[in-house]
Parts: sequence; structure tokens; C-alpha cells
Amino acid sequence: MSTSTENQSGSLDGLKWALAALILIAAVVGNYLYTDMSVLVRVLGVVIALIAALGIASQTSKGKQAFEFAKESRMEVRKVIWPTRQEAIQTTMIVLAATAFMSLILWGLDAILVRLVAFVTGVSI
Repeated sequence: MSTSTENQSGSLDGLKWALAALILIAAVVGNYLYTDMSVLVRVLGVVIALIAALGIASQTSKGKQAFEFAKESRMEVRKVIWPTRQEAIQTTMIVLAATAFMSLILWGLDAILVRLVAFVTGVSI
């Protein structure tokens, strides 16, 4: 019983995606053709078309999965403990200091190796 339901919704999914794409294309073409109309009217038309296309796309199996994923992602972002401003500044300073220290070490090693190669090969730069 569920297999026939899945096949039925799967065959309709392609039709729903095509309709959503057609609505979006119509919004773009309409926005292009009606450039003489008010910008507010065109923006409202595009927003309404976008909402309609998203509503149709959300009725497909992939659309439902995408909206479920977005909802779960939002819940996970709420669980994150964000650093305070002071913690962010301190961490940034530590990273900058470590980067400066490592760059000085690498600069020194490079200078030593250049002199060593110049000594061995007899070619100076």
C-alpha cells in the first residue's frame, strides 16, 4: 500500500517541481516585461510568486526533507553557546600573536636556508 503511495507522490513530484519552476520563470519574465510599472508592484509580484513556488516545492518529498533539515538546523544553532565579545577578542589576539610568532620563525629559517644554499653552491642572491 505504501509503495503505491510513494510511486504516486513520486510521479507528482516532478510535476510539482515543474510548476514551481514555471512560476519562478514567469516571475522573472513578468518583472522584465513590466519595467514601466511601479517597483513596489513588481517586487510584491515576485515575492508572491516566490512564496507560491516555495509552497508548491514544499509539498514534494525532497521539499519536505529540506524544510525538516532547515528546522533541525535552526534548533541546533539555538543550542550553540556563542562566545562573548571579550572572549572573541582574546581568541583573535591569541591567533594573531601565534601567527606573528610562526611567521618570524619561518622567516628566520628561510634566511638561514638561503645562506646555507648560497654557501654550498657558491651562488649568492
